[in-house]
Amino acid sequence: MNKFVTSIALIAAIASTAITAARAEDGHDLAAAIEHALEDGHYPVFKPRNVDWSFAGIFGKYDKAQLQRGLKVFSEVCAACHSMDLVAFRTLADLGYSEDQVKSFAANYEIEDGPNAEGEMFMRPAVPADHFPSPFPNVAAAAYANNGAAPPDMSVIAKARGVERGFPTFVFDIFTQYQEGGADYIYSLLTGYQDPPEGYVVAEGNYFNPYFIGGTSLAMAQPIDDGFVTYDDGAPETLDQYSKDVTAFLMWAAEPHLEDRKRMGFMVLMFLALFTGLMYLTKKAVFSNQPH
Repeated sequence: MNKFVTSIALIAAIASTAITAARAEDGHDLAAAIEHALEDGHYPVFKPRNVDWSFAGIFGKYDKAQLQRGLKVFSEVCAACHSMDLVAFRTLADLGYSEDQVKSFAANYEIEDGPNAEGEMFMRPAVPADHFPSPFPNVAAAAYANNGAAPPDMSVIAKARGVERGFPTFVFDIFTQYQEGGADYIYSLLTGYQDPPEGYVVAEGNYFNPYFIGGTSLAMAQPIDDGFVTYDDGAPETLDQYSKDVTAFLMWAAEPHLEDRKRMGFMVLMFLALFTGLMYLTKKAVFSNQPH
């Protein structure tokens, strides 16, 4: 009984925090939403925004033009601090690039190799078989250059990050096949930087963002803004578009076989439906004349 009462109280607390955060996001009291989050220990202050992704749903597919724009944003902005150790340059062919284009893109990076005949390590241009390198020699150097917080590897971050949606939303997610929590979170974080409410002090070297899952501020400054990257296809050069494009690219990096998985899943569901129908008809044919 006590466990049941505790569970109800916890659900009520989460709901109260969510309602307060929603009101604050609509332009009400941001300070109150922060206070609720601090008291209850539930972050982020604001739940991630739901974005209409092309890869969402049971028939979702990647938009290759968007992925190419996202790669451009990552290589020109994110790659200055973040690595993608698990992503090989050769996989960029899946984005619609030719073999020569992949080789040319990889050659923009340098990879440590060796030892050579003299027993020394050396730097060489990357080839398609190499992976996206880290801009820092080690984690300690990355942390030292970024206010003590080493930038995380971005290989699977779109699947590794996500915010619990709580009851009753997660029940509906089962039927809608919602799997874009990490993408919604990354997009919301990139577009969520703002000034803290009056009277709220942010630690030196940190930046206020109510969408951050680890608190109310983080060590990463706003990495991108309007006009930072030039697009070749005429897409809007805005923070909103940049954030959607690089998030879609990171989702592809984390799950490059998403389309194949969904296609196979649909075929399995169709097979199971057909198999169930055949089994039902077989049962009727076999037992229809049997005495009960």
